[in-house]
Formats: sequence, structure tokens, C-alpha cells
Amino acid sequence: MTVCLIAANVVVYLLEIRHGGHFFSGPTNEVTVRWGAIPYEFTHPGDHCGLVSVPTTEGTAGAVVCQGQAGVVGSPGSQPATWVTAFSSMFMHASFLHILGNMVFLAVFGPSLEDRIGRLRFLLFYVLGGLVALAAQVAVGPDSTSPTIGASGAIAAVLGGYILMYPRARIITLVFIVFFVTLVELPAMYLLGFWFLLQLVYGLGGLATPLGGSEGVAYFAHVGGFVFGLLVIRLLVMRGHRGRFGL
Repeated sequence: MTVCLIAANVVVYLLEIRHGGHFFSGPTNEVTVRWGAIPYEFTHPGDHCGLVSVPTTEGTAGAVVCQGQAGVVGSPGSQPATWVTAFSSMFMHASFLHILGNMVFLAVFGPSLEDRIGRLRFLLFYVLGGLVALAAQVAVGPDSTSPTIGASGAIAAVLGGYILMYPRARIITLVFIVFFVTLVELPAMYLLGFWFLLQLVYGLGGLATPLGGSEGVAYFAHVGGFVFGLLVIRLLVMRGHRGRFGL
């Protein structure tokens, strides 16, 4: 199932870039806005968002505007249903490096967790983790018009499940110390725990800034997915054991 999920993400990425996108820089803004999950659309049922050109000091730039916002008139063209974007967005990526990083994490941590809970449970766990991650991002920015895309929320759930099931597993990690690069083995509990703390700190830091910016990274999706993985993985493992013994 991990291999199938990686293949699905790759196929969707190729479909994203076929209409004007670029293999390395990713899909066009139009594709991202159309199929990405926009928090505003989830908190304002029936209202949709679209990409428009706005004048700037350097010419024009693209901006996402939504029905119901002050000064916005008319409606965007044909749009997928908002609930559809909750699923499509978790298989989309913004660039080659974006999908590469996510798929490396999924390939490293997914198989062990899949072996532990089974293929179908792993698929359910992955998809639900992605949905919960999106819900967390929407909750902290309900009026945001920035499209949320990427598998990182679902993969964060995998990381949360992994750290609970294999806390002492040692992971070979590339470490940069100024100009010195080395490989070290770190317990999953320390490596993934440190990663989670970084997401939480950066997310809270974004909320604390006047503009609430987080440089385009959905940190609270990572936090929500990770916490979901921590809370749910044991339920799936316990049910799996009961099924094997016929209880």
C-alpha cells in the first residue's frame, strides 16, 4: 500500500503539471487554486474562490479572492466540490522538491507501520490522517485563501504512529554542522519528536506575527496529523490483534 500511495502521488503530480506547469517548479497557480483545499471555502459553504490578476507597482500579480469577501462580485468558473478538494489536495504538490521530500519520508516510515497494522488499515489511517491535518489547518486559519496542498499532513500521521510503535528504532540521519556533514544514528523518538516540536514552534510563531504568516508552510496540518497518529495508531493495532485471534 505504501508503494501504491507513492505511485498515486507521483501520477497526480504529473497530471498537475501537464497544463502549463513545470516538472521542477510544479503546477500553475490556476491548477493549485482549483484543486487545492482553501480554508475559506470550508468555513463559508457555497462560496468559492478563484485566481484574479491585481495591479502592483511591478505590473500585475495573481491573487486569490472568494465570494462573500468585501468588494468581490461575480463568481469563479466551474469548480470541483469543496469536499473533493479535501482529498485531491493531499495528493498534490507544489514542486519537485516538495514531492521528493514527502515521498522519501513515506518510503522510510510507511512500510514498517503498514506491516504492523495491515494494508487496508494503513490506507484508512493515511487518508484520515490527511483529513484531520487539513481540519487542523482550517481551524487555525478559517478565513485563509491560501490553497493547502501536499501529502505532509497524512505523512505526519504516519510519523506520529511510527514514533509510538517504534520509539527506539534507530534512523540514519544526515547532519550538517556548518561546513561539516556527517551521518549519525538517532532513535526515532528523538528525531521525530524534535521534528514535531519544530512544527509546533514555527506554527505558533506564525500566529504570533502581525500578519500570521508561516512562509507558505501548513505547520498546523503537520501538528494535527502527528497528534492524530499518536492517538489512533494503538486502536488500529489492538483491533488488528483481536482480528487475528478471533476475539
